[in-house]
Amino acid sequence: MDNKHPAWIDITAHDATASRAFYTQLFGWRLQVIEALNYALIDPDDNTLPGGIGQQDETHPAGVVTYFSVPDVDASLAHAEQLGGKTAVPPWEVPGLGRMAVFLDPDGNRIGLWQD
Repeated sequence: MDNKHPAWIDITAHDATASRAFYTQLFGWRLQVIEALNYALIDPDDNTLPGGIGQQDETHPAGVVTYFSVPDVDASLAHAEQLGGKTAVPPWEVPGLGRMAVFLDPDGNRIGLWQD
């Protein structure tokens, strides 16, 4: 598997509204809230990694996940499992954008995979 760069940061919060206010004030992030998803996209610039802030639910526990760009989400996830990782969120399609998945590394850290 090629070493790839971070592609996205996802912050999942117990209180997404409060978290959005916190990061907006802390980093000066401009956010675009998508009400139907209760998710706010970070408007990236040259110094900001793209990402978003969402609400915790049964599938997405609170925490931060960094997604790494990979050429093939399924192959990368299988490789992670061969190395002792475990699938946390199976691959799924983000319509018109790409595919993503989340795995737990051997220490239990949530790591994301992103395929354009």
